[in-house]
Amino acid sequence: MTIKERKDGHIDICLERNVTSDHNSWDDIFLVHRAVPRVDLEDIDLTLDLLGRRIQAPLIISAMTGGTRKAMEFNRLLARGAEEFGLGMGVGSQRSGLNDGGYLPSYEVVKEFEVPLVLGNIGAPQLSSAQGDKRYGPKELEQARDMIDAHAICIHLNYLQEVVQPEGETYVSGVLENIKRMAKEFPLIAKETGAGISREDALALKGCGVKGFDVGGLSGTTFAGVESFRGGPKETRMGKTFWNWGIPTPVSIRVVDVGLPIIATGGLRNGMDVVRALSMGASAGGMALQLLKAASRGYEALSSELDIILDEIKATLFLSGALSVSDQGSLKGIMMGRTGEIFEGLYR
Repeated sequence: MTIKERKDGHIDICLERNVTSDHNSWDDIFLVHRAVPRVDLEDIDLTLDLLGRRIQAPLIISAMTGGTRKAMEFNRLLARGAEEFGLGMGVGSQRSGLNDGGYLPSYEVVKEFEVPLVLGNIGAPQLSSAQGDKRYGPKELEQARDMIDAHAICIHLNYLQEVVQPEGETYVSGVLENIKRMAKEFPLIAKETGAGISREDALALKGCGVKGFDVGGLSGTTFAGVESFRGGPKETRMGKTFWNWGIPTPVSIRVVDVGLPIIATGGLRNGMDVVRALSMGASAGGMALQLLKAASRGYEALSSELDIILDEIKATLFLSGALSVSDQGSLKGIMMGRTGEIFEGLYR
């Protein structure tokens, strides 16, 4: 199967199949209501500085795709939305663009728009010493940056997907050393893709010099599930076995709090979930599947969805007694149910 076929297949599966985890942990986060809000709704300030860039709301259009004509059209729509609403945006893995210039337009389309925060995307397995001469280094990261005028590069840690994927690359030797070397030259974000980041790994990655985390926790799209729909009998079985593997997103936010910015991706469905993430300690929320589905219906649908999400964020902050996005101390989020039990179990 070609890279193009695999990437288009991932998009189709996400749009047509149920590929979310069996339990969404955001339903376990209870926000305390304030009967008397502290400021008029219209005065709630959604703007924030993230990774040295000013964005107009605590929302990142998370990395989704690239490398095909279909991906190019999605990236154009998403970048247009990011420009209109002043949001951050990430692209999918840029490996195909680095390996074959023919795929570049599907990523470069982002540069047609004034996106205030653009995040590139390179896979951790490509940084492994096991790749030999094919190992990515500063040259490839510079190319990835220039491809989309990125302000930072995400190193995506997708080993769960690689374990299940027929073409999976499970190389990890030398990855941390290479991240440490390249973090001296580029702002890097450590990004999971659906299984969350532990405190031990957060501390190790902070020691390597990353500038922040995208926890990409369990609750939303499970790429083990995605792969279960496109492989043979073994991949189908493995995908089902590991469907719900990982650290729930709210738990990962809490344990990854080591003094760096945190983007909470994984299962966010609306603006209330974004504020729930803020109450756990995230700097911003990241959405992928929700916005991919909206974009599949055209730009008007995507713009409407983003507009509603931002209104939901403002309303939830208002009803929770917060003055602004940065007023996280006023948010009282309580972790309950199965998610709370997992968090408590980590500290027994």
